[in-house]
Amino acid sequence: MITLNDVRSNPNFQLMIERACDYLTARGYTEHGMRHVTYVANTTAAILAELGFDARTVELGAIAGYLHDIGNMHNRKHHSVTGANLVFMELREMGMDLAEICEITTAIANHEEEIGKAVTPITAALIIADKSDAHRTRVNRAIDADQPGMNIHDRVNLAITDSQVSVDARAKTITLEIQFDQSSCQIMDYFEIYLNRMNMCKEAAAMLGCRFRLVINGLELLGHLGQHPQLKKAGA
Repeated sequence: MITLNDVRSNPNFQLMIERACDYLTARGYTEHGMRHVTYVANTTAAILAELGFDARTVELGAIAGYLHDIGNMHNRKHHSVTGANLVFMELREMGMDLAEICEITTAIANHEEEIGKAVTPITAALIIADKSDAHRTRVNRAIDADQPGMNIHDRVNLAITDSQVSVDARAKTITLEIQFDQSSCQIMDYFEIYLNRMNMCKEAAAMLGCRFRLVINGLELLGHLGQHPQLKKAGA
């Protein structure tokens, strides 16, 4: 069976990840290279493992997380579908089982908020892992946080000093906890660019039978039981 280590050792995948990161850097986006894909791979696997999925599903989740952004080497628009096609062809060349490829590429093709949907457990875990990766280390260039007209993505990511995803399988919650420096950026700026992504995480957590919680500086901003009638009705 093809493993994450096999995928990491594949020079074609390494090159495509590098080219995708180079393209987005040239476009002024935050970091999408090895740091990001490694974080997403590890976090996707951790979510699935904490929720009790079998070892092979966890491994496939890690592979999907590692390869999810390859489509950015061509264009940002619909990069999820482009990436799924590229990954499909390369994994077939590696001799991976077709059913497993379908699990991976379905997740990759659905992680983009404009067109994606949490249709499988791997897809749901990948969405949460990807959208939770906001941190000052993702800013690609040395810039002054008070610089007029700074890109809002850079400003928000610079303000995030720590972020962590945790899973409580017993309470059926998935929590994204963020430490946010408000000295140069407002929390509302975070919601300006991340609200749709957080709503996507809520849907993804529900697919996994959990409630998604967003906690910023110790304050729970998304996830209160009373705000989610469907979850309340389900007894979550």
